Amino acid sequence: MALPLLRCCSCNRPVSILIRFFTSKSFLANRSRRLAPVASAVCDARQYSSERGRHKQNQKVVVVGIPNPFIWFRTRIYFFLIRTYFDKEFSIEEFMEGAKQAFSHVSRLLSQCKFEALEGLVAKDLIGKLEEKCAQLPGSHQRALSAESEEIMYTTTGDVGIYYDDSGRKYVSILMRFWYLTSARLPDESMEGARIFQVTIGAEGERPETKRLLTANYEFQREFTQGVTPDWIITRIEHSKLLD
Repeated sequence: MALPLLRCCSCNRPVSILIRFFTSKSFLANRSRRLAPVASAVCDARQYSSERGRHKQNQKVVVVGIPNPFIWFRTRIYFFLIRTYFDKEFSIEEFMEGAKQAFSHVSRLLSQCKFEALEGLVAKDLIGKLEEKCAQLPGSHQRALSAESEEIMYTTTGDVGIYYDDSGRKYVSILMRFWYLTSARLPDESMEGARIFQVTIGAEGERPETKRLLTANYEFQREFTQGVTPDWIITRIEHSKLLD
């Protein structure tokens, strides 16, 4: 059985310890609040609470996503091909967990404009482009790039690609899509289409905190050529209405 050829590219991208680091037991053990795996029912929820003296209020924000059945089925075929021809131990659940942690960490570095810290996590040619784009963003937009782990409401896979370049090097790319809440103050006119939630986290009578639900696309790529370090690196970063 021949392995289907999806697309070809002549790129030669570096690799990193990205997913390996973010799925390591020591890293996950140090997370004070760990995300639960996203269920196939595509429904996730977060509860916000605050206690001022003896008063406590809770409010849930629920984000429900319905995946395209054709895309869901197609990606499962590609995951089967990855396990069959590239990595028998590949697990999409472990990958998604590592991708969420990587997204949170990298987005925080972006919001702080710490571009040197992105080396080894993000492709070198992409870091330069991100630096140029972030330099043009106002402070409120930069803060909105950061996605804390507990604010990530929903995660799903997008396109999956298998690539061969002219020299026979093999690559796999997986696009991840994230929905997250931010408290950053953003002008309404610049965020048209972004969902807005009023989340009460203070005592009764206090002004409720406004949170926006934003989306981001991060593409992870790994080279599967024999003899190459088996690590993933981010080759594409898009934050809707912020970094397009």
